[in-house]
Amino acid sequence: MNSNTVKITRPLSQQPIPSHAKKVFKGIMFDVYQWEQELFNGTTATFEKLIRPDTVVVFPVLDDGRILLTEQEQPGKKPFIGATGGRVDEGEDILEAAKRELLEESGYEASEFILWDAQHPTSKIDWVVYTFIAKGLKKVSDLNLDGGEKITLKPVTFDDFLDMATNSSFGEKEIIFKLFEAKLDPSKKEELRTLFGIT
Repeated sequence: MNSNTVKITRPLSQQPIPSHAKKVFKGIMFDVYQWEQELFNGTTATFEKLIRPDTVVVFPVLDDGRILLTEQEQPGKKPFIGATGGRVDEGEDILEAAKRELLEESGYEASEFILWDAQHPTSKIDWVVYTFIAKGLKKVSDLNLDGGEKITLKPVTFDDFLDMATNSSFGEKEIIFKLFEAKLDPSKKEELRTLFGIT
């Protein structure tokens, strides 16, 4: 799906927060909601769910077919390999967030964004991760990182990208299944190669 021309619809949660739920805590990143839920035996219990800002993940593809990954460090986390990306700001459009994060963390702009995946990683948090492929890259600036980021750009071949799925330091857990699938199934690998525009 080319997201430059298609409106991005937020996927529905498999366990939505009901309208009568009450916010019991407001944090910097997480809000906590609780509600009374009737159980199968007729009794009730207090259910709880978090809400946090959605995030965008962007895999940029260079003109030579290499995929631009990042080696990242953040306070309190082990170093990891991942994509460019981050939180969607309040009121920000999903595609605009993807463009902003790509520019901030790589210095590139892209002429084409393809929505590869959008999912709730867990049923207990109202949170969607949108994963994009970005093509038609143009280097326009240096990296513009916040104080909690250290990023080194790491261009890799398509095959190396697939191998990253088996590396415990790979941070983009939402798409690992797709990478494993491509490693194991030649037809899926060719589909993914085509999606990335790599010949």
